Amino acid sequence: METNPPAPSPRASGPPAGASGTPASAGSSNSVSRAPLPSPTGASPAQPGAPFGVNEIRLNAWQWLAVLLLAGLVAVLTPGLWARVERFPTGPDYRLPYSLSKDYWLYGRRLRQAATPDKVLLLGDSVVWGEYVAPDGTLSHFLNQQAGAAGQFINAGLNGLFPLAQEGLLRYYGGALRHRKLILQCNVLWMTSPKADLSATKEEQFNHSRLVPQFWPRIPCYKADANERLSAVVEREVPFIGWVGHLQSAYFGQKSILSWTLEDDGGSPPSYPNAWKDPLSQITLTVPCAPEPDPDRGPASPRHKPWSGAARFDWVELDASLQWAAFQRLLELLEHRDNRVLVLLGPFNEHMIVQENRPAFRKTRDGIAAWLADHRIPHVVPETLPSELYADASHPLTGGYQLLAQRLYQDAAFRAWLEGR
Repeated sequence: METNPPAPSPRASGPPAGASGTPASAGSSNSVSRAPLPSPTGASPAQPGAPFGVNEIRLNAWQWLAVLLLAGLVAVLTPGLWARVERFPTGPDYRLPYSLSKDYWLYGRRLRQAATPDKVLLLGDSVVWGEYVAPDGTLSHFLNQQAGAAGQFINAGLNGLFPLAQEGLLRYYGGALRHRKLILQCNVLWMTSPKADLSATKEEQFNHSRLVPQFWPRIPCYKADANERLSAVVEREVPFIGWVGHLQSAYFGQKSILSWTLEDDGGSPPSYPNAWKDPLSQITLTVPCAPEPDPDRGPASPRHKPWSGAARFDWVELDASLQWAAFQRLLELLEHRDNRVLVLLGPFNEHMIVQENRPAFRKTRDGIAAWLADHRIPHVVPETLPSELYADASHPLTGGYQLLAQRLYQDAAFRAWLEGR
């Protein structure tokens, strides 16, 4: 008699526990599928294969392009709009304040403001700017006095400038100088030694290093690294960066906002007066003016006094001078922009040079004058001023500027150039 096998238990109909490769839970006789627990935040758990992401907004390629275009538009438009909003008070004897000597963006704005067909701009270093004198004691002031027209001659000098830096300043920030009358001062002080000429091989620190040629022509004493050189080149080419530099110079003491915030008062222990200030409150939308009166300049200043002590100079030959080569390139640039340029050679203090060193000075001065004559560039070589009217090797005192202006107006070449003959 056959006996039917017992029916399989329902538990035996599925695969044994752990057969799928996943062990059964401890303390349980079988594997039971459970729904995933909800997230405490109420969000659905990540699904296998879902892309990882934590940002609420993701930009696609077109959106990134729109952001870049918007940022570029802001960078392009901001400097021009700022110049319309920011107040820039100037007067007949205005000169860029000493504290803003490295605000090249503002210097370019000043040229755009002043370079009109009826004006004559005086370009040069601290001799034109007026290192020892007040604004009403400069060459431009006394030329206006001679002309009988306030504001005809504009002081466009910059303190601490020299030909290698002036070339960069006018090339990159002087685009407004086109079809204008310009008096360009040539100061032979920059050829009195290899150090002054910047042709010495020993490393030297000097003013306006961001304006000089960064790669070519090579300046032997300029040892900046590649990062500094490249940043100087970018700053010249991108007006937005120059505008940022203007904000730092005009409102934050030539410091970045971070450096300004962390500046201490020099005390012991130091305190940090700017740490809790609102940086935006510093921006007054008015370009700062020079102190009035200036304690370092003018007849009441202790610096406004005649020179003392003779000197010997190690003159650099013209054909080897970096500064003279830069001055020649600068003349070429200004003439290429259709400006009418007159070169003022001097006024150098010949009294200060020891007797045996004077022939070398005259050779340099006469060599420059001969080159200007050969290239038919109008120029004036003024007579050396009386000794007591100089403050040092190249800067006149107030009376020296007054006498120089009188002599210029009496010079036939100057009058012919001024009248367009």
